Amino acid sequence: MRSLYDAARGCLDAATPEDKVSRTETAALALASGQLAIPESAPAPDAVRMPGRPLAPRLIHARDLPKRGLGSTHGRAAFIHSIAHIELNAIDLAWDAVYRFRGLPAAYYADWVAVASDEARHFMMLRDRLRELGHDYGDFDAHNGLWEMAEKTAHDGLARMALVPRVLEARGLDVTPGMIAKLQALGDDATVAILETILREEIAHVAAGSRWFRWYCERAGVDPRARFRELLVEYAHGSLRGPFNRDARLAAGFDVDEIAYLEQLA
Repeated sequence: MRSLYDAARGCLDAATPEDKVSRTETAALALASGQLAIPESAPAPDAVRMPGRPLAPRLIHARDLPKRGLGSTHGRAAFIHSIAHIELNAIDLAWDAVYRFRGLPAAYYADWVAVASDEARHFMMLRDRLRELGHDYGDFDAHNGLWEMAEKTAHDGLARMALVPRVLEARGLDVTPGMIAKLQALGDDATVAILETILREEIAHVAAGSRWFRWYCERAGVDPRARFRELLVEYAHGSLRGPFNRDARLAAGFDVDEIAYLEQLA
């Protein structure tokens, strides 16, 4: 029987969005139907490396990306492209969580394969909307910030669960409601519907990060609140920005004290 780790590596290495999405859908179905094994012992994963990427978009530093308003079709397309790029990265982040961290409960792998499948669907929803506006994925520059955090946390599953779902992906919980309100004011109901779906499902993705972060902490015998604070200071102090969506973060597994500390740091 084929290994889940091999399927994850294949999804990570897929160089086109079409291949990455197709492989993700196939692997998710195979795991759900019992066609992928999760070996109890397996060789160590490869050293972290950039996942497969198409030639476009060009990746530049986030500070060099131009600021565009939502009032024009071009500006709206650029915004949708930026979200699509985040979702494509999120597919790889979920698969790397599967591939890199081994010997964990089956429920861990089921959670992150399901996240990868959701992110692939989100990407396609956004790409379809982008095409309706006369553009496609790759038409605008993008940045590589999400994958850089994957590289920094490749050595430690606890740090990965704390910093990718609960910091980077949780940022979407904070900013998406405001973007939805702006698009509603512009009458862009099609994009609003997509973002509402993504927001609802991303709460569950961040909640998976919260759940497995606490599982790791319990296994290591460390206090989750204290360890989260230490990791924020070490890795993410400069990237935290408020305001924070308290209701969404509470639904995603944060507690009141954690949110208060985020607000203090920001």
